[in-house]
Amino acid sequence: MMPLSMAVIGEENIIKKIGGSPDVKRHLENLGFVAGGNVRIVNKLGGNVIVNVKETRVAISEEMAKKIMV
Repeated sequence: MMPLSMAVIGEENIIKKIGGSPDVKRHLENLGFVAGGNVRIVNKLGGNVIVNVKETRVAISEEMAKKIMV
């Protein structure tokens, strides 16, 4: 298990666990990041990570990406 921020660009990953405070977990779940879901990093730009989750592109900070374990 590793943080999403360390995953290889373009590689499909399965979300194992979401960390952080209850508010952070809820926010990430609202964006589509749920345990068991697929996620793929599209690109990393200036401290942000662009990911494909549930057929949608979402930009999250690298800090948030560290709370998502794959």
